[in-house]
Amino acid sequence: MKKLISGLVMTVIAGVLTFGTSQAADKAYNLKFQSSDNTGNANFQLKKEWAERVKAASNGRINIEMMPVGSIVKHSETLDAISSGILDGHVTATGYFSGKDPAFGLIGNTVGAWGDPNEMLLFMEQGGGTELLREMYKPYGVYFIGASATGLEAFVSKVPLDGVGDLKGLKLRAPEGLVQAVFAAAGAAPVNLPGSEVYTSLDKGVIDAADYTVFSTNEQQGMHKIAKHPVYPGFHSMPVLDVSINQKTWDSMTPDLQAILTMSVRDFARQMTSALKMADLAAVATVLSRGDVTIHDWPAAERNKFRAIAMTEWEKFSTKSPSAKKVYDVLTKFLADNGMLN
Repeated sequence: MKKLISGLVMTVIAGVLTFGTSQAADKAYNLKFQSSDNTGNANFQLKKEWAERVKAASNGRINIEMMPVGSIVKHSETLDAISSGILDGHVTATGYFSGKDPAFGLIGNTVGAWGDPNEMLLFMEQGGGTELLREMYKPYGVYFIGASATGLEAFVSKVPLDGVGDLKGLKLRAPEGLVQAVFAAAGAAPVNLPGSEVYTSLDKGVIDAADYTVFSTNEQQGMHKIAKHPVYPGFHSMPVLDVSINQKTWDSMTPDLQAILTMSVRDFARQMTSALKMADLAAVATVLSRGDVTIHDWPAAERNKFRAIAMTEWEKFSTKSPSAKKVYDVLTKFLADNGMLN
């Protein structure tokens, strides 16, 4: 009799556990993610395509609504919005949160560090970058899934720029934090504007230049109609594109859904960088054939001058918080170990 009762109890427990597991497996997630791009930006379309792939890969269990910049909160407020549950996640530039901790600016856009998006992705995936960001986001109740990149950004300018000396006094748009600090150290006069205001600010003369995005997106958005002196390839900026989610939401997901999201972000990074690279090459060819824009390609000596200024600012930023010092130490070790500080 005891064996019979024991067997019945175990059967009931197994049934409950199976039912609970089945419920978790069947749970569907309808998530709101805010992008740092507006609907007219090619990057936004790539983000929407990522959300569609996640839905397909999860068999409809993860449905991400990708919303353009400013839909729910300002571009610099998505971290708090995820923390409070207003948003479920974001796909944005980590550097926008420099006002919370300079470390976000240092890791989010290590100005002058990278010559290729694969270098930055290697640091994030294999050099300790992902672990750093997960640790930094933990107090906010946010989980960093992974990083992408647009590629080395071109530089939009209404005036000719052929080297560091031409940056002196230049009114330019740059995100707050390290990016602004580096340009200010180079003699420019940076201002903080969301990407959605770059075109009108250039058109009205509020700024003369902008650290904005890649060449093809600049061309697609008509930037070269009013800013006819782009610097390409870029010499300065390649921000981390940050894909993050509410920690409680992440923790509630089954391992297979977590794996789908993790792998989807790795795929997204490669898809975005390759698609934008090809688009850049096509856009450059179009602009050159049109003949109304002068593309400026900085010589190695000028690029090295700018990088030297940037490296000085990295070190200064490392003193601003314990997290920034940790980012600086991990980052510079990675660069040194891989012969990328020369």
